[in-house]
Amino acid sequence: MGTRIDRKFDELKKCGRKGFVAYITAGDPSLKATADIVWRLEDAGADIVELGIPFSDPLADGRVNQASSERSLAAGTTMDGVLSCVSNIRRKSDVPILFFSYLNPLEAYGMEQLAKRSSSSGVDGFLILDLPVEEGRVHRDILSSYGLNHVCLVTPTSPEARLKRIVNNSNGFIYGVSRTGVTGMQSRLERDASALMKLARKYTNTPLALGFGISTAAQAGEAAMMADAVVVGSAIVDRFNKEGNSARGRARAAAWTKKMIDAVKEV
Repeated sequence: MGTRIDRKFDELKKCGRKGFVAYITAGDPSLKATADIVWRLEDAGADIVELGIPFSDPLADGRVNQASSERSLAAGTTMDGVLSCVSNIRRKSDVPILFFSYLNPLEAYGMEQLAKRSSSSGVDGFLILDLPVEEGRVHRDILSSYGLNHVCLVTPTSPEARLKRIVNNSNGFIYGVSRTGVTGMQSRLERDASALMKLARKYTNTPLALGFGISTAAQAGEAAMMADAVVVGSAIVDRFNKEGNSARGRARAAAWTKKMIDAVKEV
């Protein structure tokens, strides 16, 4: 049967639609609010939700996601709390959930124990930002043993031979980084994004998602023409933060996100 992520991409392929992956940081501004945000994003049409695990030193993230992690940690978010949050989300939702994390919090918790608890809580997979493919076999095997996807990143600077190795060690989907640098909203998509997607497609039939820097409906639609799915993170995090920690604010932020989702679905 595969994970919810696998089934979602099968469903999208059958109906000829592109996917939308929404990123938020777990625990920002609270874990209770996180569950509500996930439900609202699903209602808006998001196909997959990436839950960022807050970390004190998020080197691949720009200022928006760094601040989001800081708010989450200040609110007392823990790994156990995030797992409980996923269990709470599952009371109302079957939306695919991917943990987006640096390696340090996973190792501190214990990868085997975390994979086991994640699977039972309703998590579908992990994307570990700073785990090199050359060192990832143990983690891939642990995730696989609990029926979890292992999603990997490819970048415009990945040499072709290494990109081939990365995509062959990824499942669920492959996350293509649209540009060099950290996460954060950008005014346009880089030219390298299309070339990266074409190169990755040479070596895999696994779904390709494109993210990093996408911040408008127009950019989301443009990215959807290059990939099977579009990932939007910083722009969503920023919007939910600016709209405020209230049901009304979250409704406004979800409505704003829906404009990007609709742009992807129209491709």
